[in-house]
Amino acid sequence: MNEDEVLAATRHWLESAVIGLNLCPFAKAVYVKNQVRLVVSRARHADDLLEELDRELDLLVATPADEIDTTLLIHATLFDDFLDFNDFLEVADDVVEEHGLEGVIQLASFHPKFQFDGTEPDDISNYTNRAPFAMLHLLREDSVERAVAAFPEAEAIFEENIKTLEKLGHAGWEKLGL
Repeated sequence: MNEDEVLAATRHWLESAVIGLNLCPFAKAVYVKNQVRLVVSRARHADDLLEELDRELDLLVATPADEIDTTLLIHATLFDDFLDFNDFLEVADDVVEEHGLEGVIQLASFHPKFQFDGTEPDDISNYTNRAPFAMLHLLREDSVERAVAAFPEAEAIFEENIKTLEKLGHAGWEKLGL
């Protein structure tokens, strides 16, 4: 896929699943204000992706939140295997720490084959973190804290997402074109 196709698929997922199903009640506000930076990685190796992560971390902290509140660093081909991607996340977290950004930036992740520990690969609960491509989500801690403070029962989001997906089912997910 070319970059435009990757971006289109990512936007479709954001609009249909993340915002459309309200899997993240905080996403719509920053998305409609164009404060979500979508970056398609061209990295050919994990080391190259770590360099891109370095640059995106620097850019995010140097840019006011009203311009870029959050970043999705998207890689369409590097991590086909979820377990390899999951292992990579430990290294990515180390990069955040090396930048001195613990408590400032947190990483979340999405993957087309995301699987929670103790679930079967086709368990619908895994779809809460499934996306068309492997993605690192760079979130500002202060933005997360403000969003959680404004949402009365933020700790219930995960359980509500699973209920939403159980009602939707695999057929409903597929109807979303995801």
